[in-house]
Amino acid sequence: MITVAEAHAQLTAPGAPFEMEEAVIRGLRYRVWKSTPRNLRVVFDEMRAHGQKDYIVYEGDRLTFADAIRASSTLAHELRDRYGVRKGDRVAIAMRNFPEWAIAFWAITTLGAVVVPLNAWWSAEELQYGLEDSGSRVVFADEERAVRLSNVMLRLDLEACIVARAKGHLPDGCVAFEELLGPIDAYGELPHDAPPVVELDPEDDATLFYTSGTTGRPKGALGTHRNICINLVSLGFGGARALLRQGQPLPTPDPNAPQRASLLSVPFFHVTGCHSTLLPASRAGSKLVLMYRWDAGEALRLIERERINGIGGVPTMMWQLIQHPDFANTDLSCVESIGYGGAAAAPELVERLKAEFPHIAGPGQGYGMTETSSIVTSNGGVDYVNKPNSCGPAVPICDIRVVDDRGLDVPRGSVGELWVKGPNIIKEYLNRPDATAESITDGYMHTGDLVTVDEDGFITIVDRAKDMLIRGGENIYCVEVEAALYTHPEVFEAAVVAVPHKELGEEVGAVVRLKPGATVDADGLRLHVREHLAAYKVPKYIELWSEELPKNASGKVLKQELREVMRRYATG
Repeated sequence: MITVAEAHAQLTAPGAPFEMEEAVIRGLRYRVWKSTPRNLRVVFDEMRAHGQKDYIVYEGDRLTFADAIRASSTLAHELRDRYGVRKGDRVAIAMRNFPEWAIAFWAITTLGAVVVPLNAWWSAEELQYGLEDSGSRVVFADEERAVRLSNVMLRLDLEACIVARAKGHLPDGCVAFEELLGPIDAYGELPHDAPPVVELDPEDDATLFYTSGTTGRPKGALGTHRNICINLVSLGFGGARALLRQGQPLPTPDPNAPQRASLLSVPFFHVTGCHSTLLPASRAGSKLVLMYRWDAGEALRLIERERINGIGGVPTMMWQLIQHPDFANTDLSCVESIGYGGAAAAPELVERLKAEFPHIAGPGQGYGMTETSSIVTSNGGVDYVNKPNSCGPAVPICDIRVVDDRGLDVPRGSVGELWVKGPNIIKEYLNRPDATAESITDGYMHTGDLVTVDEDGFITIVDRAKDMLIRGGENIYCVEVEAALYTHPEVFEAAVVAVPHKELGEEVGAVVRLKPGATVDADGLRLHVREHLAAYKVPKYIELWSEELPKNASGKVLKQELREVMRRYATG
């Protein structure tokens, strides 16, 4: 077997599929993929080649690429002419995985505006914060999100709230998506006009994804066209390396090959759903099958009906799929690849997937984050089988450092915080120069993940430096939940920790000391948190204490002791 370094050298050599070149970005020199599309408008124009192929399937709706191109182009003109949206303006999307999400995304980005995907699980308070912090001029919402925002709509400085899938009465100040484009089954009758002509540079702003904040408020991660487009090339690198390492040739592109189909099981409002699913499917001409919400039984039915080739998401979803009662009776012979990320996967899952899907090369996983525009590492094929605890080596456009708490490199094999540098790193945190300066040093993003790196460059995540847990792929910063608990008048002190969970990875646990004479119970605290935060952030397990929480000499809560206490609730 050739080494990782030898595989990288072959794949990045002049004329090779992953040839690199240098670029100066904000004063620093980087390696970039030579084949990276210049901007998202280029990717959108490439979609025209796929014409009448199925693009997005959702329940009874089936959009072709041609339908989506007409709809997005028309919507881009509406945004400019009706609402005055121009290059650099921010336009939010707050909805579940509907076809209209993708239509809005392309309309916004081809116009040169910045798309602001908001978490559809957020409360009204969180959605209001995202809209105000981003300075969004327009928001696209589904009916549930529009109703959620109705009480604060008049306080928001919006040109419009455009509502998709509205069945009831629209809140004041809202307009139906269909009023702009007509019914979804008539998109094929829209004009052939291209989107407005806008000059776009690779370093122009393109996306503003919100990340959970260590200070209790999410931070807007501002990404460029280069950030998101470079990920399109990075996504294919790990699979190519795995083939070379296994002694297999790289496949030759075949324009007559059957159309591939992928099941979107994660939200568009995450970089996994947007950067690593929507974008590559759009460029490659793949069919994208959407789900309203994740349901393992429905996923199995869709895989069989739509002949899905690629499945993935977070490890939780793969566990639920293979443990579902209908799994054994579903024809899954169409599945060719399985990939996941967003949370650590147990080696046991690798073995189960190998046993259940013996016809594929093996599952794969990767590592990335919002701030890295998705992919930093990938691990697949024989490498993943041999090193299932690792998320793989970094792609060659990324440099990594493993550092101690002083920012000094640690010896190979030692534990330290992972820093990543590359052209995929976001530009900044919007309105947060302090957070940007704290998180990016000489182009290196401080990931907050504690890792080791072996002699072959394989990275293994061992812990998180930040006080954070990951529930089913959703990052939850403990301080955010603690802040919500502290707003309850009967809470004296509170600490939030992760509780291990077999399927979700981790659940939210809280230890709360109440004030003397308090009458609130655990359910009352959950209801209170739910008024401020999304449902997935509400503590599943709450212990009410009358004594003081354990602290060190400086008064800091000893969370490791509380994790041991809460481990009694662990599953799996």
